[in-house]
Amino acid sequence: MKGPATAGPFKINSFVFVILPLLISSFVLEIKDMSILTKIFGDENQKYLKRIQPLVEEINSKEKEFERFSDAQIKQKTQDFKKAIQEGKSLDKILPQAFAIVREAAKRTLGQRHFDVQLMGGIVLHQGKIAEMKTGEGKTLAATLPAYLNALEGKGVHVVTVNDYLAKRDTVWMGQIYYALGLSIGCIVHDEAYIYDPMYQKEKSNSQTNTGQTPEDERDKERDLVGGFKVVESYLRPVPRKEAYLADITYGTNNEFGFDYLRDNMAYSVDERVQRDLNYAIIDEIDSILIDEARTPLIISAPDTESSQMYKEFAQIVPMLKANTDYEIHEKERAVTLTDEGIEKVEKILGVGNIYQEKGIRYLHHLEQALRAEALFKRDRDYVVKNGEVIIVDEFTGRLMPGRRWSGGLHQAIEAKEGLFVKPESMTLASISFQNYFRMYKKLAGMTGTAATSAEEFHKVYKLDVVVVPTNRPMIRKDLPDVIYKTEREKFKALVKKIKECYQKRQPILVGTRSIEKNEYLGKLLETEGVPHQILNAKNHEREGEIIAQAGRLGSVTIATNMAGRGVDIILGGNPPDLKEAEKVKELGGLFVLGTERHEARRIDNQLR
Repeated sequence: MKGPATAGPFKINSFVFVILPLLISSFVLEIKDMSILTKIFGDENQKYLKRIQPLVEEINSKEKEFERFSDAQIKQKTQDFKKAIQEGKSLDKILPQAFAIVREAAKRTLGQRHFDVQLMGGIVLHQGKIAEMKTGEGKTLAATLPAYLNALEGKGVHVVTVNDYLAKRDTVWMGQIYYALGLSIGCIVHDEAYIYDPMYQKEKSNSQTNTGQTPEDERDKERDLVGGFKVVESYLRPVPRKEAYLADITYGTNNEFGFDYLRDNMAYSVDERVQRDLNYAIIDEIDSILIDEARTPLIISAPDTESSQMYKEFAQIVPMLKANTDYEIHEKERAVTLTDEGIEKVEKILGVGNIYQEKGIRYLHHLEQALRAEALFKRDRDYVVKNGEVIIVDEFTGRLMPGRRWSGGLHQAIEAKEGLFVKPESMTLASISFQNYFRMYKKLAGMTGTAATSAEEFHKVYKLDVVVVPTNRPMIRKDLPDVIYKTEREKFKALVKKIKECYQKRQPILVGTRSIEKNEYLGKLLETEGVPHQILNAKNHEREGEIIAQAGRLGSVTIATNMAGRGVDIILGGNPPDLKEAEKVKELGGLFVLGTERHEARRIDNQLR
């Protein structure tokens, strides 16, 4: 449950003020037309939810029966389902029983019971649609239902997350449900693969701790308490990649699934391949992967032999050129073009008469990339420098993307700009986009908190329908209007004042920023004012789960870059829950969410909500 929220101040120019009344009037007209149509034909989303309600009631009717089952009987039920499927029974026929048995296993292992809205979400995912479920409604738990049901066919199920941390966390956290049901769970992350195995690194159960419990009991208790935001590594047994893919259910990142597909296509023999046929995938944060990063190419490359000396040479020349005089910047196209004056200046510096004739197109290409690196790509916004390497920052999620490199010599140009070792250019051996990779799955589904605004695109490109699943309890958050400032300085002054105000009355506040640069700038302003705070950005994403988990603690101030895919619940009073603190936070108005500026897409603004 979250308290008041406000999307924050952002800059706006006079042109927008001129056209704003027109936009508003047309928008109101459109909304009125839509409401009339809805009255005549009915809301398609509500019709769908009404159609699946009998299924939810059937699942609920089996709860009492399965509560009487022993642990062994629950595990045996999986074998019974598999046998029924082999005999020709469809997954839809066994869905009510399968979902009910997963709910029972979750109650016994996690101590969590799937709500009716989570059962609805599970049905939506099983039917190959996108479930839009609000933040904190339990998408991770809802995904266990269709993952289990579809795994019964023995063809494999892939649960796709956006980073290694979430893949490992969900394997351990949700793995106990599948394990209790007799299924195997794999995990695919960068350069590593695991199988969920409670027997791995299990301490001797005959020794006892000061609490009178065995180390195994304490390990299990730790997972139940902090499993939602911390990876308990001792449950993950390292295995070859092929073994992780042979598991009934495999958790992993979109990058790793895609790269393994490319490597399999380059394998010399069938034995070297690790993936099975692409059967069924459930994509978490599906809007981030299939829209924001849809056309991002995954590339396997090999080093080219060409020298990198030219990048270093141009990294020294480009700072001598002046913007708008020697070159023009096209922000929208992410391009830079040299003017005639700029070309003359470069020729003069290089001591050549005609750069086109004497140096050639390849030379100009290097110059162009050096210009782009200097003018368009900013440190701590588009990339960070870590351990002597340039690491790309995902513009949509604010996450680091280690191992990814910009193509066409841009990465080398940035390395030269930062005075780092310039790695050789590479030639592409294999490439695929996320859009093309995920369309190869026999059945595809996804979940996110923000899909409805992109429903048309999902349907056109992927033939995926979006279903908005209602919240378990009524939404009580207050959405306040935007506040607009004439200058950025005034805006930051007001931000600090508001944050300080919340901190002094001990109300927890979560502040969203667009870039690492702004994130750290705001952090410095708060330091000056003596406001203790936690910073979450791409530089310390290893701790992201623990930082976000405590954002609801009394008196906490958290400044974060884009929230896409954080995947961690913010519980009022902190995590693990503290009921006394939670009550105090509620009295103060709950968690205050403050956005510092608008993003290019409304959907990304909604992610902070």
